[in-house]
Amino acid sequence: MSQLHLPDTQTVVKTAGTYGRDLLERVLSTFLQAFVGGIVVTQPLNGSMWYAAGAGGVGAVLALGKGLVARWRDVTNSASLAKGV
Repeated sequence: MSQLHLPDTQTVVKTAGTYGRDLLERVLSTFLQAFVGGIVVTQPLNGSMWYAAGAGGVGAVLALGKGLVARWRDVTNSASLAKGV
């Protein structure tokens, strides 16, 4: 009967922490990029800043979903869909 080899607790916590920081950075940067992009688009069109914030929020939620799918798809420390990252 083969034995199941699991990583130690410190490795699991470090891996989860690395992944969490990576995902948080990606979600926040996506929100800021989409928010700034929304402002650039809404200002000339006389749109509300809340539309820009909404666009940023949608972008951030999509980035969060992508990061969670990346984690589910492959056990890594990254929220990237690229292999080996």
